[in-house]
Amino acid sequence: MLAAGFLCSCKFSLSFSGASISPDVKTFSVASFPNRAPVFQPSLSYEFTNGLQDKIQSQSRLKLVRNNGDVSFEGEITDYSTRDVAISGADNLASQTRLSITIRVKYTNQKDTKQNFDQSFSRYADFPTSKNLSEVENELIKNIVDQITEDIFNKAFINW
Repeated sequence: MLAAGFLCSCKFSLSFSGASISPDVKTFSVASFPNRAPVFQPSLSYEFTNGLQDKIQSQSRLKLVRNNGDVSFEGEITDYSTRDVAISGADNLASQTRLSITIRVKYTNQKDTKQNFDQSFSRYADFPTSKNLSEVENELIKNIVDQITEDIFNKAFINW
């Protein structure tokens, strides 16, 4: 019985996602991430902010609060750009175009300030040059946002 009481006083908890979150941390907040990229994509701020909230809610026990969570995320979208890649053939034409997104994130942990970070996260996805960006943009944004939110979640909550 004494051993069971000792085990319950641990300072971390594990979830199925592999997250290691202190039991002292009960809430999180995500501020809206304004789009400050030179090329403005109207829905990206909404997609990213909601994507990060959804990721944390589905992968942790933390409760979303509007402001001042035990842990908080804020920042901005700093890049949204395309460029030709995969130059091939005798005519030196690109066969692929790359959509890149970069998001700067400031993470604040009110319970353990050693966990705080301010870092940029970037991901990209390629698509055939034969397609117009508008044809594939929504799917690419969703995939890139999923990857970036995974990276942010891992940085904030998975202590490898």
